[in-house]
Amino acid sequence: MAATIRYEDIVKVPKALLHDHLDGGLRPATIVELAAEVGHELPTTDPDALGRWFVDAADSGSLERYLETFAHTVAVMQTGPALRRVARECALDLAADGVVYAEVRFAPEQHLERDLSLDEVVEAVLAGFAEGTAQAVEAGLSIRVGTLLTAMRHAARSQEIAELAVRHRDAGVVGFDIAGAEAGFPPTRHLDAFEYLQRENFHFTIHAGEAFGLPSIWQAIQWCGADRLGHGVRIVDDITPGGTPVLGRLAAYVRDKRIPLELCPSSNVQTGAVDSIADHPIGLLRDLRFRVTVNTDNRLMSGTSMSREMALLVETFGYGWRELQWFTINAMKSAFIPFDERLRIIDEVIKPAYAKLLT
Repeated sequence: MAATIRYEDIVKVPKALLHDHLDGGLRPATIVELAAEVGHELPTTDPDALGRWFVDAADSGSLERYLETFAHTVAVMQTGPALRRVARECALDLAADGVVYAEVRFAPEQHLERDLSLDEVVEAVLAGFAEGTAQAVEAGLSIRVGTLLTAMRHAARSQEIAELAVRHRDAGVVGFDIAGAEAGFPPTRHLDAFEYLQRENFHFTIHAGEAFGLPSIWQAIQWCGADRLGHGVRIVDDITPGGTPVLGRLAAYVRDKRIPLELCPSSNVQTGAVDSIADHPIGLLRDLRFRVTVNTDNRLMSGTSMSREMALLVETFGYGWRELQWFTINAMKSAFIPFDERLRIIDEVIKPAYAKLLT
């Protein structure tokens, strides 16, 4: 079946995306234009060359080095109009790639260098997503964008950002996250924020099990109460391979509780979490029926898209439409929007489209 799947057909099929960073998905040409406006120096002002630079710079095998590339994107996202433009283009780019539901995250605390308030940052991004969604509809495409607000785990503003997220929950913010270097910055440092969010009946995911191992995952779930795991790829360290793989207590708990894994194959290779797509445990985790989802993480730094990530899995693991539908429905089931909205997208958008391909 895999041999019959063409890339252009993957683009057309509906997809759901849970883990995508706004500051990791800018168009290179937009970066060049915005950098010129604010006087920020780039490695190159040729959009094509700049796009290649981001991918090459992110291919270090180190999460810390990978994160350094964001200095350039964040630098050009410091005004309301810039944030609005980046968000608008993000929605349009995802819709053009066949994404019908996306949760896009960003850290408001990183966009305050030109005197915007936290609320103004969020309002600009939400306005951009609304504009992009409307323009996508005008072009005959459909996308629903939910926003996640991220607190940086090395900083001390998580409570403030959590309250910001709840304040904008009825305007398009659907969840909360912490991100940044894992080593030395465990999720329990932000326990007050997570306990606040639970009291507010608000959803949150935690970057865990990417560059750091099982303790990070354990803390995210058992101490902090994460609804989902951002990456979570290192859960494989608690699985003993063999003819019949044996799950440790943490891995068994994650699977039994259907805790979604926001796996990002290309990014995981770039940051050294895995050696190659072929070595990625997504194949094993799918076979064991974990709640696996496929994501982009940072489309600019990985030179990727949802269609490309799925195409890589088709090429590497021989997946067909049935597996791609399974990943997509997993993501939609795990979204941070109300149950009836999730069900409508699954029943009215995703399943009918795949049904035509599975006959």
